[in-house]
Amino acid sequence: MRLLALAVTTLALLASPSHAAETRSFEDIAAKARGQTVDWNAWAGDPQTNAFITWVGAEVERRYGVKVNHVKLTDTAEAVTRVVAERAAGRNEGGGVDLIWINGPNFLAMKSQGLLYGPVTQALPNFRFVDTERRPSSIVDFTVPVEGYAVPWRVAQIVYVYDSARTDPKTLPRSIPAMLEWAKANPGRLTHPNGRNFLGATFLKQALYELAPDPSMLQKPATDGAFGLATAQLWTWYNVLRPYLWREGRSFPETGPAQRQLLADGEIDFAVSFDPAEAAVSINSGLLPDTARVMTLEKGTIGNTSFVAIPYNAADREGAMVVANFLLEPATQARAQDPKQMGSFTVLDLDKLSPDERRLFDHPPEAKGLPTNAELGNSLPEPHPSWMTRITEEWERLMNR
Repeated sequence: MRLLALAVTTLALLASPSHAAETRSFEDIAAKARGQTVDWNAWAGDPQTNAFITWVGAEVERRYGVKVNHVKLTDTAEAVTRVVAERAAGRNEGGGVDLIWINGPNFLAMKSQGLLYGPVTQALPNFRFVDTERRPSSIVDFTVPVEGYAVPWRVAQIVYVYDSARTDPKTLPRSIPAMLEWAKANPGRLTHPNGRNFLGATFLKQALYELAPDPSMLQKPATDGAFGLATAQLWTWYNVLRPYLWREGRSFPETGPAQRQLLADGEIDFAVSFDPAEAAVSINSGLLPDTARVMTLEKGTIGNTSFVAIPYNAADREGAMVVANFLLEPATQARAQDPKQMGSFTVLDLDKLSPDERRLFDHPPEAKGLPTNAELGNSLPEPHPSWMTRITEEWERLMNR
């Protein structure tokens, strides 16, 4: 967040370059891409995702002669800051970042200041398969219209992972108030990642959806007045909840994987995840027992779409477009959804695919813990990015009191 704040502050001092929509045919783009190496800056906190990116690199090199270098990040803002620094140095061509796994505040910062190349989606043949009607997050990211400056590639939605052998499904707390009552009855068995981690902040945003007097406020910027009004009940709820958290809310797991390990070790009973296939993937990887399952809340949980975007000064932008298009191929999306691979639900509209392509997405019968779309329930739109920033800052103030 601090890196992002620095980037946004710097951006405000810089003029935005002009862009034009990509008009070349994909055949011309692919021909120019051959021999390029795409520096894909992507979060590297998940082994399955890292392995999937490695597989993508091998496939696009085999088919298109394009290499992929996974620049492993702990925070997407690292890539944003690098592009900002290149702009400040006048490096408007030949930049060192070709593709970024991006969304939320980082996408807003780059798009609003003209740091993205595009629009590009109209030049990608596989974009026609994307579900832009039933999943509006494919074209609106955290309330920000994408307008072709980023390409969707995976779906995320908040779920709560639990062990059905330890926790009776009939007793699951399926609302935020019920979660507080459950924590009181089961002290020390609930936690969330550090509030500076996106999962920790999203745990709080999810609670805010149910506790805010008017959830529609969250689709607008978090002004001082709006933030105070909307979050008053959230902080009241959290201050009551905190003593009943793991280690009495004095410390928190730093990451999602660290929180999952606490669940595996039997120290907690719930782990929040942004991956609907978290239980299935973890079972397959031996990280959780076969009895791991996921739950959502009665009123729905926050969902979003992950994107890849190309910086305005990317040195190998054609190769980046080839990678983005490959990510949208039905076979690629089906592999991504397989719990043995990554377990990411698809951004495609299966009705737009051929019968053979649709069959690629059939849930494998051996996939334990994998929810159906119906079981996921309602997907709630992400709040405006400013809410996440301010919630993180307020949470840190609470922890420092």
